[in-house]
Amino acid sequence: MKVLVAVKRVIDYNVKARVKSDQTGVDLANVKMAMNPFCEIAVEEAVRLKEQGAADEIVVISIGPKAAQEQIRTALALGADRGIHIETEAELESLAVAKLLAKVVAEEQPGLVILGKQAIDSDNNQTGQMLAALADMPHAMRRCRTS
Repeated sequence: MKVLVAVKRVIDYNVKARVKSDQTGVDLANVKMAMNPFCEIAVEEAVRLKEQGAADEIVVISIGPKAAQEQIRTALALGADRGIHIETEAELESLAVAKLLAKVVAEEQPGLVILGKQAIDSDNNQTGQMLAALADMPHAMRRCRTS
């Protein structure tokens, strides 16, 4: 079974974000970026599936600027087999990302798609549900409780 895992480039969770002086967004100049921690958990789960013999191939995909190749390389180092990069400088909303992922799902025909529960930058937890609807796939989500 082929497993597709989406990974997102975000500001490293140890970095304190700064607002741009014109108040239009987050200042990303000279800021350390990393793989979204929840995406890293998704890659680790895919690797576990492969180690158990339930998966044959792990394909990671990242959508973003050229520098997002860093996150793909990190996923490959964690045990992914192949990476796909859709390069764009645009800041995409969840629906646009889900549409792009749906096209990749149609091409790759994975048996399982794993996304992290949410991204730590936008914190909106929408892409997985939208992708499931667009790709006409079943969807399961696990919410972690802290109490």
